[in-house]
Amino acid sequence: MLTAVAARHTRMLLTGDHAVAYAALRARPHLIPVYPITPQTPVLEKLAELKDRGELTADLMTVESEHSAMAACIAASLAGTRVFTATASQGLALMHEMLHYAAGARAPVVMVNVNRTLGSPWGFWADQTDSLSQRDTGWLQFYCESAQEALDTVLQAYRVAEAVLLPAMVVIEAMYISHTLEPVEVPDPELVAAFLPPYAPSLRLDVTEPRGFGGTVSPAQWRATRLSMQAAMALALERVDEAGRLYGELTGRGYSRLEAYRAEDAELLLMAAGGIAGTCREAVDRLRAEGIPVGLVKLRLFRPFPGEDVVRALAAAEKVAVIDRNCSV
Repeated sequence: MLTAVAARHTRMLLTGDHAVAYAALRARPHLIPVYPITPQTPVLEKLAELKDRGELTADLMTVESEHSAMAACIAASLAGTRVFTATASQGLALMHEMLHYAAGARAPVVMVNVNRTLGSPWGFWADQTDSLSQRDTGWLQFYCESAQEALDTVLQAYRVAEAVLLPAMVVIEAMYISHTLEPVEVPDPELVAAFLPPYAPSLRLDVTEPRGFGGTVSPAQWRATRLSMQAAMALALERVDEAGRLYGELTGRGYSRLEAYRAEDAELLLMAAGGIAGTCREAVDRLRAEGIPVGLVKLRLFRPFPGEDVVRALAAAEKVAVIDRNCSV
């Protein structure tokens, strides 16, 4: 149980990009290394505005590439500080090497990825291939339906990532979520502080106590690190539901690994992840009004994959239609 705190929010009209910037503000990171890329750039712009107004106390570090941004995140995280970054598409692809390193180093970095098509051809449209391509890097992955869910999920991602010591990626879609305005309730700092305590790792790199880190290990030691990461992934399944429940107790907005909508008696179930789930939800309501028994299963957590939850959610349906916003070639 968490200490009771009066649920206080500031209601604002925000895009998805600005919502996650406010989430980063409330999470109280110490360092934000970031490199701008469309359609993530408004995240950096809002953070810079908050910094200029004196609201954001974190050091805002603009670096020469996304690869460098993640390298800085890893170093700061291993030194015992909370960090945040954001990217999209080609930037995430450029980070790929360091994503593996972050997970293997057990650095609980939280990053927002704004889904965007990968070139070529060039485009700025919503496509989840960029984040799905990072499936096996050892990162938790959350997919968000709205700006409100994105803000809430960033805060929950910190709690989960810091509990299991794995990095977390919070995913929103280009334009539909990143650049569309909607009413968002931004929780007050005291409420977030009750949910997300300061990051205090038991081990950290310290220049006053030098030690080796990340060097070559034996095959047995390497396997042990991977088994430890796998165990942490399994534990994350429990921690995600716990964080969603506790967050709901404080804010009235609870979350879980997946959500079933009007699915109890559905003969056809739609399954989707991200912003397109909102479109599916509207389609379900319209078809239900016509007497067609349709429901929706929204996958919020992709890594670790909640396989048993998915099987239970789909078991009774005669047909399942998976709505993917990606094309695996």
